[in-house]
Amino acid sequence: MDGRKDAGVTWGAFTAAEPDLARTVEDRFAAHTHHVLATLRKDGSPRTSGLEVRFLDGELWFGMMPGSMKALDLRRDPRFSLQANPGEGTTMGGGDVRIAGRAVEVPEDDTETRARYAEEVEPPEPFHLFRTEVTEVVRTSVEDEKYLVVQVWRPGAPVRTLKRT
Repeated sequence: MDGRKDAGVTWGAFTAAEPDLARTVEDRFAAHTHHVLATLRKDGSPRTSGLEVRFLDGELWFGMMPGSMKALDLRRDPRFSLQANPGEGTTMGGGDVRIAGRAVEVPEDDTETRARYAEEVEPPEPFHLFRTEVTEVVRTSVEDEKYLVVQVWRPGAPVRTLKRT
């Protein structure tokens, strides 16, 4: 989004580029409320936390409680990986999906953006709000009970599909 070689794109840009995969990913996230967010601690080690996410207005949003460790992690290092809740059992209907990228905090003084989000989501006040830059989307599924299929998308390239037995 900012001209960097490794810059991500909005969720809307991903959706425009790969609508079928985007719909599958959104459906997987919609199947459950809580998902797993991985961030980086101050010492560089990983931290995983539960998180509710929203796809609104062409963006993937993270809302968090004030002062939460995951919010502080993202303020320090915006890189994240978000894993959809696989659900109960082992079937993972729709496959296993993961989104990676960077989270950019919406400042307190951007009252218009924060108000639009709050009107739709009704989060407890106050809250941290992050919009995301998507750098990778991965879906892993099983086809014909025989093949492991991995779809990988990155900005500027079509979906790459790998099939293994």
